[in-house]
Amino acid sequence: MIIEKKIYKKLLQVPSGRITTYAELSRSIGLEHGQRLIGQVMKKNLFPVIVPCHRVVRSNGDIGGYAFGVNIKKNMLSKEGICIKNNKIENFENLFFKF
Repeated sequence: MIIEKKIYKKLLQVPSGRITTYAELSRSIGLEHGQRLIGQVMKKNLFPVIVPCHRVVRSNGDIGGYAFGVNIKKNMLSKEGICIKNNKIENFENLFFKF
């Protein structure tokens, strides 16, 4: 439970219209190569409206998965002004949020 709180606390720092990666989120809490753990925690997020797990994407700009479906994730990101083409974030480098 402690690790989840650390992850959620960090994720709350990612502003609307920006994205971060599983790897960056993992590094920000001191876990090297913890991307899969981040994904598992995001999958169990009980507060998706509050904790914006839809803003976590893959390091290559691919939007990755989402517990409620990829189309919902794409819709949520699009509503925040993020453009997606072929399941990849356009302008990834400029939208990337680093902790």
